[in-house]
Amino acid sequence: MDTAVPISTGDKLCAPECLPESCRNCSVRHLAICAALNTTEMVELSGIASFQELQNHDPITSEGEVADSVFNVTAGAVELYKLLPDGRRQVTGFLFPGDFLGIAMNERYSYSSEAVGNTRLCRFPRKKLEAMLDRMPQLERRLLSMASNELIQAQDQMLLLGRKTAKEKLCSFLLNLSKRAASRGEDPSVVHVPMSRSDIGDYLGLTTETVSRNFTQLKTKGVIRLLEGGMVHLPDLERVRELAEEA
Repeated sequence: MDTAVPISTGDKLCAPECLPESCRNCSVRHLAICAALNTTEMVELSGIASFQELQNHDPITSEGEVADSVFNVTAGAVELYKLLPDGRRQVTGFLFPGDFLGIAMNERYSYSSEAVGNTRLCRFPRKKLEAMLDRMPQLERRLLSMASNELIQAQDQMLLLGRKTAKEKLCSFLLNLSKRAASRGEDPSVVHVPMSRSDIGDYLGLTTETVSRNFTQLKTKGVIRLLEGGMVHLPDLERVRELAEEA
């Protein structure tokens, strides 16, 4: 953990106070790409960053456009989606605080994304960030680790869509939110579900009506409690886990 003791880099001294307020107050730094950096390196990284605050449905990336920026999600949530040839939208994932957004093949975004509710991002020019990777191999390793995790999540999503019932899919989705809450140091039994039932359905391969019906059934059975502000209480995580894994 950083302290107020300055860190020497040659003839330069950097203390935590050198960082922008957004970085000093960031609660998910330990999950983000900057987790691998010390304070001095963080000062350099923050020098190429800009900080964005978005409202619900504000666009972030568009499929096919030049990937000139990458992002850290620091608050709120981001929805990833692809547009199908017939105009329908397939939600492919959700990102939460600590996640990285914008890794692209062939220098173009492979998906579109938008904010879910009030969302904050750190934005980095891609070419400037790439130039730092050669000088900061630990940053490159961190980025590779996050890309690998993204691939694992995509594989889990294939299993979720192909092998589970509607109830199992929804419980698996809630469990994933619980794990993400725990990774941020939050209560894993209370999860934030800011996305709409329609968006959850698009992600899980279910109709909006099926999602709503299963939420109601889980509530009636006492498996979940629906709270204000899009919060869901999971009073018995083991029961949710059992329902997610039923065959």
